[in-house]
Amino acid sequence: MNVDGKHYRTIWLADDGRAVEIIDQTKLPHAFVTARLATLEDAARAITDMQVRGAPLIGAAAAYGICLALRDDPSDDRLAEAYDLLHATRPTGINLRWALDEMRSTLTPLPPDQRLAAAYRRAAEICDQDVAINQAIGEHGLPLIRELWQKKRRPDCLNILTHCNAGWLATVDWGTALAPIYKAHDAGIPVHVWVDETRPRSQGARLTAWELNHHGVPHTIIADNVGGHLMQHRRVDLCLVGTDRTTAQGDVCNKIGTYLKALAAHDNHVPFYVALPSPSIDWTIEDGIADIPIEQRDPAEMTDITGRTASGDVVTVTLTPPGSPVANYAFDVTPARYITAFITEKGVCPASREGLRGLFGGRSC
Repeated sequence: MNVDGKHYRTIWLADDGRAVEIIDQTKLPHAFVTARLATLEDAARAITDMQVRGAPLIGAAAAYGICLALRDDPSDDRLAEAYDLLHATRPTGINLRWALDEMRSTLTPLPPDQRLAAAYRRAAEICDQDVAINQAIGEHGLPLIRELWQKKRRPDCLNILTHCNAGWLATVDWGTALAPIYKAHDAGIPVHVWVDETRPRSQGARLTAWELNHHGVPHTIIADNVGGHLMQHRRVDLCLVGTDRTTAQGDVCNKIGTYLKALAAHDNHVPFYVALPSPSIDWTIEDGIADIPIEQRDPAEMTDITGRTASGDVVTVTLTPPGSPVANYAFDVTPARYITAFITEKGVCPASREGLRGLFGGRSC
């Protein structure tokens, strides 16, 4: 995607072909800053601190983290150490483990002196594969958006509600849930996006809105609890969200608050679609509520907020009374029965075990 006329991915090799550069998403929307990752520890910290975030991008960053680890030591012990450190950074999204497993299975059979070059090749392939997957999700989602728009009695615009950030900033490029929206906008379909602010880190207000601004897509930022009201008043034509992990039976784990949007959509007969890249499918578990570990993050994400003052300074302030305990659950699980369908790189399918196996046969990619 483009930022001020220049094409960017969210992660790329530095000019020296060894270090990795990223867009530091903790600085957005107030500043567009890139950061350099030169060590395994840099990569792990970038994932933990959410300089990179979004399940697909976390996987890509972890793949390059393996490369950085092997630069000084390509041994089995170092590979295992890097795998464990990176795997522990974010427990909920499955793309992280998928990418690390891909790297380990590629590298383990090789002699140590061949591993570094092979690691960089496989990490680059994972990034390119992510771009292709997301572009295909956009192409398969476009006909759904076009059909809903054409069915409207007053097709002045199609109102789409999204949650968190599932755009190109959450992937290597294009995004998952935003890819069909970008495709529709570029095809001349008049889309308008309701952007959930998505507390506590405000990924919608900070990141999705920033993306849509740069692409010229009409949108409106709303508080997280406004979605149900808009659906009751027929001002949402469809919901479109991403996923951090989807079970074999079609339960979806996504940013906290997604479940409530799905309930409101179900009650108001609003289609609720999930953009699902296949590396986000966890074929090893069935029940998302029982089996997916839900990350609990730093209470400061809820108690504090960062913004720009009228004078232009970027400051962090505290919102809550001192001493009040905080529970910061980062994700929730939406049961498959509330999901209209999955939009995948291989097509659209029901949110069910049968639907997923019909497209993927029980394995991703």
